[in-house]
Amino acid sequence: MEAWEAAKNALENVLEAVGDERILIVCDEEKAEVGEAFATGALALGLDTRLIILEKPKEPRTEIPARLQEILTQKPDVYINLLRGNREETPFRIKLIKTETQDHKSRLGHCPGVTADMLTEGALALTPEEHKSMQGHAERLIRTLEETTTVEIRNPAGTNLTLSAKNREFITDTKLDRKTMKWMNLPTGEVFVAPVEDSLNGKLVCDMAIGGIGKLRKPLEVTAKKGRVESVFSEDKDHLRRVKETFATDDWSDVVGEFAFGINPKARFVQEFLEAEKMLGTIHVAFGANTDMPGGKNQSKNHMDLLISDPTVEVVKGNGERVTILAKGYFQL
Repeated sequence: MEAWEAAKNALENVLEAVGDERILIVCDEEKAEVGEAFATGALALGLDTRLIILEKPKEPRTEIPARLQEILTQKPDVYINLLRGNREETPFRIKLIKTETQDHKSRLGHCPGVTADMLTEGALALTPEEHKSMQGHAERLIRTLEETTTVEIRNPAGTNLTLSAKNREFITDTKLDRKTMKWMNLPTGEVFVAPVEDSLNGKLVCDMAIGGIGKLRKPLEVTAKKGRVESVFSEDKDHLRRVKETFATDDWSDVVGEFAFGINPKARFVQEFLEAEKMLGTIHVAFGANTDMPGGKNQSKNHMDLLISDPTVEVVKGNGERVTILAKGYFQL
């Protein structure tokens, strides 16, 4: 698929962009090729299009550049963020998201770590029909998850976790919700929930990848109690150091923030976590910020996702009914 066409399909079918609306594309210098594809796709839809390319900083960004801060005051209808996905700039990206969406009017497609290959071959290379099919899957999954109180997660690597989703709503990034105006990642491909913050218990063995780090050389084991990380271990000392640094960002950064299913059939296990976390039949658990999710109370400045392979997921409903959602990575819907 042509990159501009994939970008156009995402703008039209996910963010519901229409002619004469204004779009601001915020692009890192090294993502200029992707920025040009989105600009071309936006122009093909008749959007009033502005592309801003940020100069590469000498150090990881922590604050929104003054020039960009001034431009953000213009409040377009749609934002697209095409940014690097490095872990060290997560706090900057969270600040940018909050600035862009604070009025709950602008729609946002946020793409940390996006690549041109995602548009031509990967999780963004979706036709309008494929977008609609994935949206249908998401809707069926959300209906199945209604009234869930407890989620139980296991995998062959040793994961054995429970968490509570009582009174928390499962939502999807595959389709715009105009009631909440929830921003979303592009590519899309998740159904997710903000777990009750003190509910995560057990052992999580992340055997695939970590947001902001990428593919793992060795598994990472996290033990949690009452929602908070108790211990973390990996034979990969570099990855262990980086994870521990992230968990120490602030008082909320080691508290559970998200549980999600991957549902994108074109998502691949690539280095960029933005795509890998959407792989069909995977799940991921995140620690850190979730206040932009229904019911979420985690106020961290950081957010780190841990991707798990071949999961078996069972949920318990309020009436005691047990439903198997995934069995060793295969949906049971």
